[in-house]
Amino acid sequence: MDRQVKLKQPAQAELADKTGAKKSRRPDHLMCRTPLWGVAGFVGCAYFAWISFSHVIRNEFEWPHDFWTAATYLVWILLLAGLALDTRCLRERLFFGVLVVNFMVGCGLTLWSGIPSADVRIARIGTGALWTLAALLSLTTLRGSAEAQTHD
Repeated sequence: MDRQVKLKQPAQAELADKTGAKKSRRPDHLMCRTPLWGVAGFVGCAYFAWISFSHVIRNEFEWPHDFWTAATYLVWILLLAGLALDTRCLRERLFFGVLVVNFMVGCGLTLWSGIPSADVRIARIGTGALWTLAALLSLTTLRGSAEAQTHD
C-alpha cells in the first residue's frame, strides 16, 4: 500500500509541473486590450479638465477641506498607484502616474485648510493641465489596442 502512494506522488508532481508551466502570466496591458478604456479615460479626463478650467474662468477658488474628501483622495491615490505598478505598458504607466500626481495635488489642497485663493487658482490651472495631459495619454493607448490583442 505504501508503495502505491509513493508511485503516485511523482506522477502528481509531474502533472503539477506541466500545469504550472502552462499557466498564463498576467497581461502586460490593462487599457490597451480594448479601445473602450482609452476612450473612457479620455472622456473622463477631458470632463475634469473642463471642470477645472471652468472654475478658473468663473473665479471660483474654493476647495473642500473635509475628512471625507481627503479620504476619497487617498483611496484614489492607492488605487491608481496600484494600477500604475500592475501594468507593464509605458503608456499606461504614464497615464496612471499623471492621475496619481493629480490626485496627490488635490489631497494636499484638501489637507491645507489655510491655502490662499491665488494658490488655489494656480492649482486649478495646474490640475486642469494634468487632466488634459492624462486625456491625451489615454488616447495613446488606443494605438496599442490591436498590438496588445495580438501579443496576448
